[in-house]
Order: sequence, then C-alpha cells, then structure tokens
Amino acid sequence: MKVNSFPNRILKTENEKYLYFGGTAYLGLPTNKKFQKILISNILQWGTAYGSSRSANVKLTAYEKGEKFLARFIKAEATITVSSGMLAGKITIDVLQSQTDQFFHYPNIHTAIKSANSIPFFVQNEMNPRLLDNLKERITILTDAVPSFNTEPIDLSFLNFIPANKEITLVLDESHSLGILGTNGCGIFSSIAYPNVKRKIMLSSLGKAFGLTGGVIVSDAEFIQQIRKNDSFVSSAGMNPAFVQTIADAEIIYIKQHQKLKDNLAYLKKNLKENKTFNFNGDYPLIYLENDAINPILIENKIIIANFKYASEIKDLNRIVITANHKKEDLDKIIGVLNQF
Repeated sequence: MKVNSFPNRILKTENEKYLYFGGTAYLGLPTNKKFQKILISNILQWGTAYGSSRSANVKLTAYEKGEKFLARFIKAEATITVSSGMLAGKITIDVLQSQTDQFFHYPNIHTAIKSANSIPFFVQNEMNPRLLDNLKERITILTDAVPSFNTEPIDLSFLNFIPANKEITLVLDESHSLGILGTNGCGIFSSIAYPNVKRKIMLSSLGKAFGLTGGVIVSDAEFIQQIRKNDSFVSSAGMNPAFVQTIADAEIIYIKQHQKLKDNLAYLKKNLKENKTFNFNGDYPLIYLENDAINPILIENKIIIANFKYASEIKDLNRIVITANHKKEDLDKIIGVLNQF
C-alpha cells in the first residue's frame, strides 16, 4: 500500500482513509507540531546534514548537549550518538570482538547485535552448558530488551546462575523500549543490576519512539571512549547535529507524549477483553495477533496494522501498534473489532 504523506493515526491513499495502527512512532513525534518546530529551528542553526567525522578538529556543541541529555535521561554514565541504530550495534560488536572469548545470544535478537561466532544462550529450553562450565573466560551476552513477538521485558534472571569464573558483558538492544518503558520512558538499562555482570552496554535506534534518525550507545565512560577510537566510528559521519540538538531540547515533549501513551494503554487494558488469539500487556504498546484471520476483518473496518516479513528466519510480524497520538475513538474502534473476534 503506497501513501504520499506520513501515516500518523490516519493513513490516506488516493481513494481511501484508514485508521493506522502500525509503524514504530510510539510517542507520535514525527507529526507533533511542537517537536517539528524545535527540529526546524535546529536545522536553521545546524544545517540539513554534517558529513564530517566526529574526530575532526572542529567540534559541534550539539553533540555534547544531546549526549549529556541522553546520559541523564537513561540514567547512565556516558552515551554517544551515531547515524543509525544498526551502526550502533555493529560498532559495539566490533569493539567487543577483542574483549570476548565467547558470545552468547538470546533467541530472535535483532540483526544489529548479531555476531558471527555467537552461540545460543538456551539449548532445548535450558541454559547452554557452556555457560555453566568451569572454564575461565570473558563472555558477552546479546539480547533485545523486548524481543520480537513479546510484550514484556526479557527475563535476565538466568544471569544469576552463571558462575563467577565467567566475566560477563551484557549488550542490550533497547530500540523498542527506550521512550516506552521505565520512568518517563528511560528504558530498562538503569534497572538492570546483577552483581556478576562486569559491564552493561545499551544501544538503541532513536528513529522509533524518539522520532529522529540516529542511534545511541550507552555504557560506562571507559567503554564509550573505546567507541570514540573505533575505526568505524572515526571514519563515519555523525548523527545529524540538528537531530542531536533536538533530543536535548525536546525533553518536555517526550515526557508529555509518554504520559499520553501510558493513558492510551491504560484505556486499552481496561476495555479490551482477554483473548488467547492475541498477546497484549497493558504496559507495552504492541498487540501481537496469533490468528491472521482477523486481518481481513480489520481491513473491512478501515484499519491498517503492521503485517510483513521482518526477518527470513522468523514468522511474519502481525501486530497492532498503539501510539501517543491515537484518540479515544480510535481505540474504541480497535477494541470493538478485537472484542468481537
């Protein structure tokens, strides 16, 4: 389906108008007028693009302001921005290659944090025996904060069972939890506290809830300094400085939109009947539909959801996406269809 304008809560084609429950603009920022005004002002100051390396002799203050805000917002020691969430993942894995004897990955992790020499964290629904042996080694565990087809944060309690002879680094992709979970949408990074984890690293796309093309890497100051020295980081242009400055300037809007999203989810939780054919958690803005027989019914009711092949090795995504911009009447429409199915 082709459209000629950004699909906010309403998706328009040449001949039809639909309610739109797809995408990843969880906070509804791409069409938020106040957010756009801040961004336009920053484009007038910083231009439309800046193709220079972050290591160049000329330093733009936009990066310092945006990254300091992100560190405070996420409740972390240090952050650094890059041009995409994918690049954030690839640079992070690249830096960790020389510091890791063995990578382990949780199921269905995003491509951004995959490592070619990684092995599964679970084998036949049990912890991989390699995690529990007596070999002294440095291990890195890769996981999404909220995996695909799930509506709750990943269960990391298994880390407690890994013996002390394993030096653990935890890498967490929060592309679908930053701006949604935690206080004001700070994510789950700051709440992770396992005594046997030596270092935790978060990365995230900023093009989802935060509404700006770019990515962020979050960790302790020492690791972020390692990122700064990485060849891929040095040789890449940074995130658009107007976008990074906007991150720092739009804090009030983030908080307001996050509350609107929470209110919408609370309304859904109150009025949506439990149904085994879909997976919904009242704290998370996705409803995964287990039965695609409902899709034609949604179309008949002029509702478009996210339905497509996301990765070759997993089933099609079939989900309803709730945003801060959906109105009560929009929610009533989707509730009515789901409650009757």
